[in-house]
Amino acid sequence: MSATTEEKAEAFRALHAGDAFVIPNHWDAGSARVLAALGFRALATTSSGFAFTLGRLDGAATLDEVVDHAAVLARATDLPVSVDLEDGHGADPGVAISRVAEAGAVGGSIEDWDRERLYGLDEAVERVRAAVAAARAVGFPFTLTARAENHIRGNPDLDDTMARLQAFESAGADVLYAPGLSDLNDIRALCAAVSKPVNVLARPNLTFQELADAGAQRVSVGGSLTWAAVQALVEAANAIRDRGNFSLLGSGPPADWLEPA
Repeated sequence: MSATTEEKAEAFRALHAGDAFVIPNHWDAGSARVLAALGFRALATTSSGFAFTLGRLDGAATLDEVVDHAAVLARATDLPVSVDLEDGHGADPGVAISRVAEAGAVGGSIEDWDRERLYGLDEAVERVRAAVAAARAVGFPFTLTARAENHIRGNPDLDDTMARLQAFESAGADVLYAPGLSDLNDIRALCAAVSKPVNVLARPNLTFQELADAGAQRVSVGGSLTWAAVQALVEAANAIRDRGNFSLLGSGPPADWLEPA
Protein backbone atom coordinates (compact mmCIF):
# COMPACT_ATOMS: atom_id res chain seq x y z
CA MET A 1 0.00 0.00 0.00
CA SER A 2 1.39 3.41 -0.90
CA ALA A 3 -1.24 6.08 -0.15
CA THR A 4 -0.72 8.07 3.05
CA THR A 5 -3.50 8.68 5.54
CA GLU A 6 -3.53 12.33 4.51
CA GLU A 7 -3.91 11.40 0.84
CA LYS A 8 -6.75 9.03 1.67
CA ALA A 9 -8.45 11.73 3.73
CA GLU A 10 -8.24 14.26 0.92
CA ALA A 11 -9.55 11.71 -1.60
CA PHE A 12 -12.46 10.85 0.68
CA ARG A 13 -13.35 14.49 1.23
CA ALA A 14 -13.23 15.10 -2.53
CA LEU A 15 -15.69 12.28 -3.18
CA HIS A 16 -18.28 14.15 -1.13
CA ALA A 17 -17.93 17.19 -3.36
CA GLY A 18 -18.32 15.29 -6.65
CA ASP A 19 -20.87 12.96 -8.14
CA ALA A 20 -22.91 10.65 -5.94
CA PHE A 21 -21.08 7.42 -5.11
CA VAL A 22 -21.49 4.03 -3.47
CA ILE A 23 -19.44 3.25 -0.37
CA PRO A 24 -19.76 -0.51 0.21
CA ASN A 25 -19.34 -1.91 3.70
CA HIS A 26 -16.61 -4.52 4.15
CA TRP A 27 -16.15 -6.80 7.13
CA ASP A 28 -12.50 -7.92 6.92
CA ALA A 29 -9.28 -7.37 4.97
CA GLY A 30 -10.21 -9.94 2.33
CA SER A 31 -13.53 -8.33 1.52
CA ALA A 32 -11.79 -4.94 1.47
CA ARG A 33 -9.33 -6.15 -1.16
CA VAL A 34 -12.09 -7.66 -3.27
CA LEU A 35 -14.12 -4.44 -3.22
CA ALA A 36 -11.02 -2.38 -4.04
CA ALA A 37 -10.21 -4.69 -6.96
CA LEU A 38 -13.77 -4.24 -8.24
CA GLY A 39 -13.22 -0.51 -8.54
CA PHE A 40 -14.97 1.07 -5.58
CA ARG A 41 -13.38 4.34 -4.44
CA ALA A 42 -13.95 4.22 -0.68
CA LEU A 43 -14.96 1.68 1.95
CA ALA A 44 -16.89 1.73 5.21
CA THR A 45 -16.95 -0.79 8.02
CA THR A 46 -20.14 -2.31 9.37
CA SER A 47 -20.58 -2.87 13.08
CA SER A 48 -22.86 -5.87 12.50
CA GLY A 49 -20.50 -7.41 9.94
CA PHE A 50 -17.49 -6.94 12.20
CA ALA A 51 -19.36 -8.39 15.18
CA PHE A 52 -20.16 -11.42 13.01
CA THR A 53 -16.44 -12.03 12.43
CA LEU A 54 -16.13 -12.23 16.23
CA GLY A 55 -19.09 -14.58 16.53
CA ARG A 56 -21.20 -11.92 18.23
CA LEU A 57 -24.30 -9.85 17.63
CA ASP A 58 -24.19 -6.23 16.53
CA GLY A 59 -23.10 -3.89 19.30
CA ALA A 60 -20.95 -6.44 21.12
CA ALA A 61 -17.48 -5.34 19.92
CA THR A 62 -15.34 -3.26 22.26
CA LEU A 63 -13.67 -0.02 21.26
CA ASP A 64 -10.24 -1.68 21.45
CA GLU A 65 -11.44 -4.35 19.01
CA VAL A 66 -12.92 -1.74 16.68
CA VAL A 67 -9.65 0.23 16.67
CA ASP A 68 -7.63 -2.90 15.89
CA HIS A 69 -10.11 -3.73 13.12
CA ALA A 70 -9.76 -0.21 11.70
CA ALA A 71 -5.97 -0.53 11.64
CA VAL A 72 -6.14 -3.82 9.72
CA LEU A 73 -8.56 -2.40 7.18
CA ALA A 74 -6.64 0.85 6.73
CA ARG A 75 -3.59 -1.22 5.79
CA ALA A 76 -5.51 -3.59 3.51
CA THR A 77 -5.94 -1.20 0.55
CA ASP A 78 -5.16 2.33 -0.60
CA LEU A 79 -8.83 3.27 -0.35
CA PRO A 80 -10.21 5.65 2.29
CA VAL A 81 -11.89 3.81 5.16
CA SER A 82 -14.71 5.18 7.30
CA VAL A 83 -15.48 3.37 10.56
CA ASP A 84 -18.87 2.58 12.04
CA LEU A 85 -18.42 3.73 15.65
CA GLU A 86 -22.01 3.05 16.73
CA ASP A 87 -22.80 5.53 19.54
CA GLY A 88 -19.15 6.43 20.10
CA HIS A 89 -18.29 3.70 22.63
CA GLY A 90 -18.41 5.80 25.76
CA ALA A 91 -19.24 9.07 27.44
CA ASP A 92 -16.95 11.02 25.11
CA PRO A 93 -17.27 9.87 21.48
CA GLY A 94 -14.27 12.04 20.64
CA VAL A 95 -12.03 9.37 22.15
CA ALA A 96 -13.21 6.84 19.58
CA ILE A 97 -12.73 9.35 16.75
CA SER A 98 -9.16 10.09 17.84
CA ARG A 99 -8.27 6.44 18.20
CA VAL A 100 -9.56 5.23 14.82
CA ALA A 101 -7.95 8.24 13.13
CA GLU A 102 -4.64 7.28 14.70
CA ALA A 103 -5.23 3.73 13.40
CA GLY A 104 -5.53 5.04 9.84
CA ALA A 105 -9.25 5.63 9.30
CA VAL A 106 -10.14 8.88 7.56
CA GLY A 107 -13.82 8.96 8.45
CA GLY A 108 -16.23 7.68 11.04
CA SER A 109 -19.88 7.75 12.05
CA ILE A 110 -21.57 8.15 15.40
CA GLU A 111 -25.24 7.64 16.12
CA ASP A 112 -27.79 8.98 18.57
CA TRP A 113 -28.70 5.55 19.98
CA ASP A 114 -26.95 3.92 22.93
CA ARG A 115 -28.31 0.37 22.34
CA GLU A 116 -31.18 1.00 24.74
CA ARG A 117 -32.57 4.47 23.96
CA LEU A 118 -32.42 7.36 21.58
CA TYR A 119 -30.46 10.23 23.08
CA GLY A 120 -32.42 13.40 23.70
CA LEU A 121 -31.67 16.03 21.10
CA ASP A 122 -29.54 18.24 23.35
CA GLU A 123 -27.43 15.31 24.53
CA ALA A 124 -27.09 13.98 20.99
CA VAL A 125 -25.92 17.38 19.74
CA GLU A 126 -23.33 17.67 22.51
CA ARG A 127 -21.97 14.27 21.58
CA VAL A 128 -21.71 15.31 17.93
CA ARG A 129 -19.87 18.48 19.00
CA ALA A 130 -17.39 16.39 20.98
CA ALA A 131 -16.84 14.12 17.98
CA VAL A 132 -16.39 17.13 15.68
CA ALA A 133 -13.80 18.65 18.01
CA ALA A 134 -11.83 15.41 18.01
CA ALA A 135 -12.11 15.06 14.23
CA ARG A 136 -10.76 18.59 13.70
CA ALA A 137 -7.78 17.85 15.94
CA VAL A 138 -6.37 14.78 14.17
CA GLY A 139 -4.21 16.68 11.69
CA PHE A 140 -5.98 15.73 8.46
CA PRO A 141 -9.53 16.24 7.12
CA PHE A 142 -11.34 13.47 8.98
CA THR A 143 -14.91 13.16 7.63
CA LEU A 144 -17.42 12.83 10.45
CA THR A 145 -20.86 11.37 9.77
CA ALA A 146 -23.67 11.96 12.27
CA ARG A 147 -26.52 9.46 12.27
CA ALA A 148 -30.15 9.87 13.35
CA GLU A 149 -31.40 6.39 14.22
CA ASN A 150 -35.15 7.08 14.49
CA HIS A 151 -36.25 4.98 11.54
CA ILE A 152 -34.52 1.78 12.63
CA ARG A 153 -35.24 2.22 16.36
CA GLY A 154 -39.02 2.26 16.42
CA ASN A 155 -39.54 6.01 16.01
CA PRO A 156 -40.15 6.68 12.29
CA ASP A 157 -40.75 10.40 12.79
CA LEU A 158 -39.43 12.17 9.70
CA ASP A 159 -39.82 15.65 11.17
CA ASP A 160 -37.79 14.69 14.24
CA THR A 161 -35.19 13.00 12.05
CA MET A 162 -34.81 16.14 9.95
CA ALA A 163 -34.59 18.32 13.06
CA ARG A 164 -31.86 16.08 14.47
CA LEU A 165 -29.82 16.11 11.28
CA GLN A 166 -30.17 19.88 10.98
CA ALA A 167 -28.89 20.19 14.54
CA PHE A 168 -26.01 17.81 13.81
CA GLU A 169 -25.16 19.88 10.74
CA SER A 170 -25.07 23.02 12.87
CA ALA A 171 -22.82 21.19 15.33
CA GLY A 172 -20.27 20.63 12.56
CA ALA A 173 -20.92 17.14 11.15
CA ASP A 174 -19.57 16.70 7.62
CA VAL A 175 -22.08 14.07 6.45
CA LEU A 176 -25.62 13.33 7.65
CA TYR A 177 -27.28 9.93 7.73
CA ALA A 178 -30.67 8.54 8.69
CA PRO A 179 -30.66 4.78 8.06
CA GLY A 180 -33.97 3.11 7.38
CA LEU A 181 -35.59 5.59 5.02
CA SER A 182 -37.38 3.64 2.31
CA ASP A 183 -39.60 6.18 0.57
CA LEU A 184 -38.09 8.35 -2.14
CA ASN A 185 -40.26 11.30 -1.14
CA ASP A 186 -38.93 11.09 2.42
CA ILE A 187 -35.36 10.83 1.19
CA ARG A 188 -35.90 13.79 -1.12
CA ALA A 189 -37.39 15.87 1.69
CA LEU A 190 -34.56 15.04 4.07
CA CYS A 191 -31.86 15.84 1.53
CA ALA A 192 -33.54 19.16 0.78
CA ALA A 193 -33.71 20.02 4.49
CA VAL A 194 -29.93 20.08 4.98
CA SER A 195 -26.97 21.50 3.09
CA LYS A 196 -24.31 18.90 3.96
CA PRO A 197 -23.88 15.64 2.00
CA VAL A 198 -26.38 12.94 2.93
CA ASN A 199 -25.62 9.22 3.17
CA VAL A 200 -28.55 6.93 2.36
CA LEU A 201 -28.76 3.23 3.17
CA ALA A 202 -29.40 1.13 0.06
CA ARG A 203 -32.78 -0.55 -0.29
CA PRO A 204 -33.44 -3.59 -2.51
CA ASN A 205 -36.41 -1.84 -4.15
CA LEU A 206 -34.53 1.35 -5.03
CA THR A 207 -31.71 1.82 -7.53
CA PHE A 208 -28.60 3.88 -7.03
CA GLN A 209 -29.78 6.35 -9.66
CA GLU A 210 -33.11 6.82 -7.91
CA LEU A 211 -31.34 7.55 -4.63
CA ALA A 212 -28.89 9.94 -6.30
CA ASP A 213 -31.75 11.74 -8.06
CA ALA A 214 -33.47 12.12 -4.68
CA GLY A 215 -30.40 13.93 -3.37
CA ALA A 216 -28.17 11.24 -1.84
CA GLN A 217 -24.48 12.04 -2.14
CA ARG A 218 -23.35 8.70 -0.74
CA VAL A 219 -25.03 5.29 -0.66
CA SER A 220 -23.90 2.60 1.78
CA VAL A 221 -25.14 -0.96 2.22
CA GLY A 222 -24.65 -1.60 5.96
CA GLY A 223 -24.19 -5.26 6.82
CA SER A 224 -25.99 -6.48 3.70
CA LEU A 225 -22.88 -7.62 1.81
CA THR A 226 -21.81 -9.57 4.88
CA TRP A 227 -25.15 -11.34 5.02
CA ALA A 228 -25.09 -12.01 1.28
CA ALA A 229 -21.75 -13.77 1.78
CA VAL A 230 -23.05 -15.64 4.82
CA GLN A 231 -26.14 -16.75 2.91
CA ALA A 232 -23.95 -18.16 0.13
CA LEU A 233 -21.97 -20.03 2.80
CA VAL A 234 -25.17 -21.43 4.33
CA GLU A 235 -26.54 -22.55 0.97
CA ALA A 236 -23.32 -24.33 0.03
CA ALA A 237 -22.98 -25.93 3.46
CA ASN A 238 -26.62 -27.08 3.44
CA ALA A 239 -26.11 -28.68 0.03
CA ILE A 240 -23.09 -30.57 1.38
CA ARG A 241 -24.82 -31.65 4.62
CA ASP A 242 -28.17 -32.62 3.14
CA ARG A 243 -27.34 -33.93 -0.33
CA GLY A 244 -23.61 -34.53 -0.41
CA ASN A 245 -23.59 -31.92 -3.19
CA PHE A 246 -20.37 -29.94 -3.61
CA SER A 247 -21.43 -28.03 -6.73
CA LEU A 248 -21.83 -24.73 -4.90
CA LEU A 249 -18.24 -24.62 -3.70
CA GLY A 250 -16.14 -21.74 -5.05
CA SER A 251 -12.95 -22.23 -7.02
CA GLY A 252 -10.89 -19.56 -5.28
CA PRO A 253 -10.35 -15.82 -5.83
CA PRO A 254 -8.57 -14.33 -8.82
CA ALA A 255 -4.88 -13.86 -8.03
CA ASP A 256 -5.06 -10.05 -8.23
CA TRP A 257 -7.60 -9.79 -5.40
CA LEU A 258 -5.16 -10.74 -2.67
CA GLU A 259 -1.50 -10.18 -1.93
CA PRO A 260 0.87 -13.15 -1.77
CA ALA A 261 1.93 -14.32 1.66
